[in-house]
Amino acid sequence: MRFAICNETFEGWDHAKVCETAAEVGYTGLEIAPFTLAPRITDVSAEQRKQIRSTAEKAGLEIIGLHWLLAKTEGLHLNSADPAVRRRTAEYLIELARCCRDLGGNLMVFGSPAQRRVPAGASHEQATEWAIDTFRRVAPALNEHKVTLLLEPLSPPDADFMNTAEECVALLDRLQDPNFALHLDVKAMTTEPMPRPEAIRRFASWTRHFHANDANLRGPGFGEVDFGPIFEALLVSKYRGWVSVEVFDYKPDPVTIAKESLRYMRETLAAAQAKR
Repeated sequence: MRFAICNETFEGWDHAKVCETAAEVGYTGLEIAPFTLAPRITDVSAEQRKQIRSTAEKAGLEIIGLHWLLAKTEGLHLNSADPAVRRRTAEYLIELARCCRDLGGNLMVFGSPAQRRVPAGASHEQATEWAIDTFRRVAPALNEHKVTLLLEPLSPPDADFMNTAEECVALLDRLQDPNFALHLDVKAMTTEPMPRPEAIRRFASWTRHFHANDANLRGPGFGEVDFGPIFEALLVSKYRGWVSVEVFDYKPDPVTIAKESLRYMRETLAAAQAKR
């Protein structure tokens, strides 16, 4: 397992400073929220993408991918009843995949709860068909750019669609495409119908990425969630991907979040490994 951190943790910081600080703390990966680069990813030129990647690599970091894919955009929606909206959304996801590749990444986490709500008056089944339509439009570009689109279960009330890992896996079964997989998030798993370690083991074959945070929206080790059983489950499941710190409460400050989260995860992982 390798440790990464999401760049929006360092809100308002220059990209070079984010990379330098994350690397100094001990992270080897950086996950990027597109809205931290520009209002729309199409505003980030090829030369800018090259520079963003180069800056990270010079600091010793790998840009692993993107998350918050549709955050702060307008007119985009995964499962809109309007085919034109779904087409625009697919086109934007395709451009995100291209940017992800340009930055050196190969993962895109589809969270974006506001842009996947079941449309008013529609059934869950209709919303599912519309989501599949959007995803299938994106699939060829994912294959071309060697990017995996990860479905992220999000708990209510944040989202009312793809709430559980089981629901996401049902969508993946429908898609039957190796460029789609499952993403798990500790905070979001608070409302899974089974304990987190059990969910990790049960859905291990689908899982390609993992976010570390606490149910209180802070970093791992900043709340009551015990990561011991979580890391034990990841080890038993032979998880070999990234564990990326994503927080929503930025107290007390980015450096403390980064340092203490990594310290706690390293210590907890070492203890879990010692038990095996």
